[in-house]
Amino acid sequence: MQYPLLPLRGVLVFPGLVVPLEVGRERSVQALERGWAGDHRIIFASQRDPHEDEPGSADIFGVGVLCELKQVVKLPDGTFKAVVYGEQRVRILGYADEADLFLCDVEPLDDEAAPDSEETAASVLSIVHLYEQYLKLGRRLPGDASLSISTDEPGKLCDAVAANLEIPIGERQEVLETLNVAERLDLVHRILTRQIDLLELERKIHARVRGQMEKSQKEYYLREQIKAIQQELGEKDDPATEAEDWRARVEAAGLPEEAHEKAMREVERLEHMPQMSAEAVVVRTYLEWLTNLPWSVETDDVLDLDAAKRILDEDHYGLTRVKERILDYLAVRALQPTLKGPILCLVGPPGVGKTSLGRSVARALGRNFVRISLGGVRDEAEVRGHRRTYVGALPGRVIQGMRQAGSRNPVFLLDEVDKMAQDFRGDPAAALLEVLDPAQNDKFSDHYIELPFDLSHVLFITTANLAQHIPQPLLDRMETISLPGYTEEEKVQIAKRHLLPRQIEEHGLAARDLELGRGTLESVVRGYTREAGVRNLEREIAALCRKAARRKIAGQGTLHVTPRTIERQLGPRRFLGHDLRKSDEVGVATALYWSEVGGDAMPIEVSVTPGKGNLILTGKLGEVMRESAQAGYTYVRSRREALGIGEEFPDQVDVHIHVPEGATPKEGPSAGITMATALASALSRRPVRADVAMTGEITLRGKVLPIGGLKEKALAAHRLGVRTLIVPRANQPDIEELPAKVRHALHFVLVEGMDEVLSTALRPGPAH
Repeated sequence: MQYPLLPLRGVLVFPGLVVPLEVGRERSVQALERGWAGDHRIIFASQRDPHEDEPGSADIFGVGVLCELKQVVKLPDGTFKAVVYGEQRVRILGYADEADLFLCDVEPLDDEAAPDSEETAASVLSIVHLYEQYLKLGRRLPGDASLSISTDEPGKLCDAVAANLEIPIGERQEVLETLNVAERLDLVHRILTRQIDLLELERKIHARVRGQMEKSQKEYYLREQIKAIQQELGEKDDPATEAEDWRARVEAAGLPEEAHEKAMREVERLEHMPQMSAEAVVVRTYLEWLTNLPWSVETDDVLDLDAAKRILDEDHYGLTRVKERILDYLAVRALQPTLKGPILCLVGPPGVGKTSLGRSVARALGRNFVRISLGGVRDEAEVRGHRRTYVGALPGRVIQGMRQAGSRNPVFLLDEVDKMAQDFRGDPAAALLEVLDPAQNDKFSDHYIELPFDLSHVLFITTANLAQHIPQPLLDRMETISLPGYTEEEKVQIAKRHLLPRQIEEHGLAARDLELGRGTLESVVRGYTREAGVRNLEREIAALCRKAARRKIAGQGTLHVTPRTIERQLGPRRFLGHDLRKSDEVGVATALYWSEVGGDAMPIEVSVTPGKGNLILTGKLGEVMRESAQAGYTYVRSRREALGIGEEFPDQVDVHIHVPEGATPKEGPSAGITMATALASALSRRPVRADVAMTGEITLRGKVLPIGGLKEKALAAHRLGVRTLIVPRANQPDIEELPAKVRHALHFVLVEGMDEVLSTALRPGPAH
């Protein structure tokens, strides 16, 4: 038989049920009108895809329902509302016209009855029970949904249940196409069971969400009450408000992603802690450190070489090599902005301007400056910080310095890096390796912060008195620049340009209150100071400023200080002359040495007395210096005849070598040739020239080996008025780096062996 076909979208009609439908598509309206005009019979079949507006034969399921049109009403908007009753399942055999799907050939389908057995009855009762449970779970179903179920006809029961379930159209179609009632019972049972499981899970989720919402509402209500009470009491310790404040601070701090996440977790912890608990205090302190560190704050470098040179010259007189190195760095920085900062190590005695030079570099670059002193540091935690599990834990000095700087690219001065120590608490020098290594300091980890902090933008400058005291792995990561000290002329210029104006200002004086001429400054330098730096010189100038202050308070006017009146203000001169010895002497030679406070000179005395060939060494000499004395002694023995020494040596005389200032420890190999010269002088009775000083290591065969610290020693010789300086020939390159004034004032004698030393230092004939 042929009937009109109306394809349904997302809807399916089951036999035995009355269903209201709305029809709006033009072809569907035509099919509805054709069925209403005939015997009120029409085929309803569902579309496979409900979104298809113009379905073809392949888009419509092959099994539909023959329905009776009970009522058709046209609505004002042109659509139709129909009430239909499903009569019987039908299979669509074909269409009268493939282009016009209004008419189709169908065959009726009858149910295959289920066997009348206890199993069938149990299935029916189980479906009824499950359906009632489904209804109790609160689904919105038609009011008579529970009344339309009949347990007498299992097939119709399945159709009614499937029609009222919220399941996909594909599953409903599967129920419609299942003709075997027993199989249909099993299918509906499975669908019902699954739907109930889903509904119970949904109810649990809903209950949990509602519980959380109720808890949040309760907490909000309680917080509002606490806030109102605190406002009445004048208190402001609201955990929620504090947490919001911390969140705002974290957002404004510009933290990296990892640090931001950790900070937010700490804020969440703080929000749920009692305000006065000890742990809350720890969390607040930690958040303060995180938000106050300059994670992303950076200053712009001033890359003007002329301005930088002017600033360096204004702040420091001399130090040409250091200034050139800084200007080289600025030039490279202008060409390559991403260059990682070098590690400069300024090595020199106290008072030569190492620390102030770092400050000048920061000023020239336009960067912030921070300084920390490492002198006496022996705990690794001073560098890396303490774990937060310790009471009173704090970040290390590096992170503290970065917070103090306020930017992530400051000039960071690590002062006295050679005076660190180590004990059972770790090696701070090893911890500094990560700080100063450009290959790994972009992820520096502090034990307190526990987050990687980028130090690669920092310009590190370290200072030390002696490079030998810096651990070798640490020294390997730094570029060493030596600041040996100043000449007298440089000291006078520094005093005139920097020290005197600064002390006048610090003492509350005006420039007219104290007058010091160039000659007076030279007298202060020569008569009251003998150092590599200018620290004592500044103290003497400060003493003159105090005298001027007393004179000003007394209303006596300007203090004029001249070379003739200097002793009236500063007392007797501490250094009366340059010469260590007034005249040539037998058995006394002048050695040059250097230490962490700069270069200096010391006499070495040798006395020969009748005895049994003993060698006596006094003056608190170190092991190396004792070995140098023994090597010189052996050399002189081997050259006894050539030096004109009598046959009583060595068996009938005792030789005593003494270095004055016996309370001061002395060590080093560079006094070897001086000891040998004093020995040769004492045994041959030939005087040693008073205007000659020397430095060099000796071998048993009389070879002169190179030494270190020639700059410091040469400057000391210049300060002391030495005219001739004997140095190893291998140290000739060091002479070229000396100031021009020092090179011209000193006569350098380059030697390779002791014969050359003795020919220069000893007078030709024995003294009488």
